[in-house]
Formats: sequence, structure tokens, C-alpha cells
Amino acid sequence: MNGPDFDKCELVPVIAQDIATGDVLMLAYMNREAFAETLRTGRVCYFSRSRSKLWRKGEESGNFQEVCEIYFDCDADTLLIKVRQIGGAACHEGYRSCFFRRLMPETLEVVTVGQRVFDPAQVYKRPS
Repeated sequence: MNGPDFDKCELVPVIAQDIATGDVLMLAYMNREAFAETLRTGRVCYFSRSRSKLWRKGEESGNFQEVCEIYFDCDADTLLIKVRQIGGAACHEGYRSCFFRRLMPETLEVVTVGQRVFDPAQVYKRPS
């Protein structure tokens, strides 16, 4: 086997991890086409479940991910991609990591632990 088993799972979860820091940046999904484009270009391409189309990370924001290493798990149904995050933020809400909220188990309080790198309203301008 040379990668994920798309015959078993049409969409596989992908964990993006910063190669330099080890920070988990995000979780998204890939289909066969997104995986092939990622291999071909060296930049991570995901499949957007909400839009039902390929999502080339950074195509709007400029915050793209260069592929450094690719791992797949023992069942060949999950990917871990170690990336070089270009542009400073992986999260569409403007944070470096999508995991910027921490739940405090004792109080169930949610604490923001990350700093915003950019303002999403300025980056993702949608025509009305």
C-alpha cells in the first residue's frame, strides 16, 4: 500500500502538523483527487465537505501549506501531513492553529489560548 485506501474510505481525515514546532494546525479531509494534487504540487489540497469541491489551502488567504512529510496510519484511513505553514495562520478564523480554544474540564469554561494572526473579514472579502 502506497497511501490511504480511498476504495475503503472516499474521504480520509488529515491532520496537519507544523514540522518545526510539532503544533497541530488543523484537521481536514482529502479525497483521491486532493491527495493526488497534494503529491503533484507539494502544497496541501483538501476536499471541502461544506462546498463539495477541492480546497487548495491558501488560495484565498495566501496561508498555504508546503508538504514536508506524509504518514498514514495502520488502517490506511487517516493521514498525518507535516507541513511548513506559510503565511502564519492555518485557521480560517485568523489563528495560527484551528485549536485555539481550550475547555477547562473543572469549570467547563472555554479559554482562547491563541493570538489572531489576521482579520478574516479583511482576508475573505466576499462580494455582496
